[in-house]
Amino acid sequence: MMRSLRINIFMVTVLLIAIGVVMIYSASSIYALERYKDSTFFLKRHLSFVGIGIVLTFLAMAFDYRKLRKISKPFLLFSLFLLVLVLIPGLGREVSGARRWFRFKFLSFQPSELAILAVIVYVSDYITRKSEELRSSWKETMPVFIVLGFSVLLILMQPDLGTSVSIAIVVCILLFVSGISMHYFIALILCSIPVLYLLIFSVPYRRMRIMAFLNPWADPKGSGFQIIQSQVALGSGGLFGVGLGHSKQKLFYLPAAHTDFILSIIGEELGLLGTLSVIVLFILFILEGLKIMKSAADKFGYFLSVGLLSIISFRAAINIGVSCGILPTKGLPMPFISYGGSSFIFDMVAVGLLMNIARTGEYP
Repeated sequence: MMRSLRINIFMVTVLLIAIGVVMIYSASSIYALERYKDSTFFLKRHLSFVGIGIVLTFLAMAFDYRKLRKISKPFLLFSLFLLVLVLIPGLGREVSGARRWFRFKFLSFQPSELAILAVIVYVSDYITRKSEELRSSWKETMPVFIVLGFSVLLILMQPDLGTSVSIAIVVCILLFVSGISMHYFIALILCSIPVLYLLIFSVPYRRMRIMAFLNPWADPKGSGFQIIQSQVALGSGGLFGVGLGHSKQKLFYLPAAHTDFILSIIGEELGLLGTLSVIVLFILFILEGLKIMKSAADKFGYFLSVGLLSIISFRAAINIGVSCGILPTKGLPMPFISYGGSSFIFDMVAVGLLMNIARTGEYP
């Protein structure tokens, strides 16, 4: 059974990656030719990410994941250290006003991706050790919230609200499944609402995104442009699509066509059937992940699989919602499909760890 779980989740991931490779080339070739004089520029880079990701997937699967518990604290401290370093001018690379990346020749590394994994590992280990105390004492949750607070603060300074919210939601899910009292959980949610409100409406461009979401046609050539063009792309595809490679929206109408809005190009070129195929594959991925979670032999494996599955599912759901116009625009890539270096590699490591947890019965 464990072997079939590993094979199933890996095959679903491979199918999603294959769709991503084809669609990244289709969505980016014109833009790459215009900007870099090479229509395969993004395709070649993404294939290198795929190669690195697959190697890391098998490396993550190969060792006993329970050994992560021994390094959970130094791993967390190292990731926080990188989050501090990336904010230093000259070390962190600034793009469009955000300082989120380290640049290493052909690869840009986003330390917040490593921080997500580190927080999931640390919180999973902490909950495993303190599961009984967490159910009876609010004080026992404080180390989790301190770690979450530092991580979120450093990521917000980049600034990156989407990743900050992602980490916070995953930690909340982990606390919820740990059996924390609903009174504590509801209090946490109520306290976070005014904070989230201030983070959104005190920053002009975030407030503008909300206004554009509510009424994109109020500023169709400005803040509402992406949402409108995304919906045009999805609507133009109909049931069967206009044909692979024949998208019009990728001709400099839809920004971020090969990254955040790649689902819109899939909908235009492959139609509703293509879009639904991607959604079905993610549902299958989640179902296989749930089977791995339920079959975990220890608490740490259970909580770790919950965290990893939650972050991938959350990103996929947000990306689909943004592309369809049912959620405000936010730059979260589609797992396994969108072009992106560190985010794609993190997703592959997560898959490797899920496959690792499914190997529990094979460990001595």
